[in-house]
Amino acid sequence: MPTYTDASGLVVTYYVWAVDQPRAIVQIAHGVGEHALRHAELATTLNAAGYTAYADDHLGHGQTGLDQHHGDRAKIGSLGPGGLRAAVAGVYQLSTIIREKHPDLPLVLLGHSWGSFMAQIIVNEHAAEYDAVVLSGTAYRWPGYLDGGDLNRRHKKLGNTGAEWLSRNPAVAEEFIADPLTTTTPLAKLFGVREAARLFGRPAKDLPPDLPILMLVGSDDTVGGERSALRLMKAYAERSGLRDLHLIVYDGARHEVFHETNRAEVFADLVAWLTERMAPVREIDGDSRPN
Repeated sequence: MPTYTDASGLVVTYYVWAVDQPRAIVQIAHGVGEHALRHAELATTLNAAGYTAYADDHLGHGQTGLDQHHGDRAKIGSLGPGGLRAAVAGVYQLSTIIREKHPDLPLVLLGHSWGSFMAQIIVNEHAAEYDAVVLSGTAYRWPGYLDGGDLNRRHKKLGNTGAEWLSRNPAVAEEFIADPLTTTTPLAKLFGVREAARLFGRPAKDLPPDLPILMLVGSDDTVGGERSALRLMKAYAERSGLRDLHLIVYDGARHEVFHETNRAEVFADLVAWLTERMAPVREIDGDSRPN
């Protein structure tokens, strides 16, 4: 597995699902308490549509976290001394690596849940470096709109795993609990209150107006849901000045729309949106470059 070393010397593991002559590169940023390989089906679906996918295991998570914490699985999800800022910097560092490897291809940042919050933070500083942004299971990063507490509270009667809030498919919760590289510890407890509070913030003013953003959320998502996503859309339009904003709310779906019972519909919507915005690849002097 490829790796890179972050600013503090920690080794970050990442994964690549590559295709020949891709339309674009999609960088996937996973959620809290999980890891990149939980999004392998998303990556292979993107491959089938002509996109190469990259995804890292963020600090404290997956193989990165296992190495960082010297094999102690009880510490999975703990970010370490650098906290959220280091985790965000690590995700952006992978973007720079992708740009170096594929300088002529569009780069899409796709963040899920916590990954979508980090994507929002990154876009505030580096919006011009991305060609499109996708936010799934996302929320407006403000008290009253972003829930980091007991996310299973209204689904606890549906099962006994504690992860029923993730998807209507019971197998998703069962597999999450059985996965040795996941944790159900609430975000505030996992990160600590101080670090969790760093997630709060708003979209920056005056972002590049043509940056397209797609949001995909379930109507039964306890992290944010439709109300929160609509507030985020409003902020991107009025505060940031973005013009290409699209929100899809899946009725009855929970937090992980890419693991939902209607995920084929979600994948199709994502691919259609991407394909409308990514230029077709043509040959220029032997190189594959976007039109």
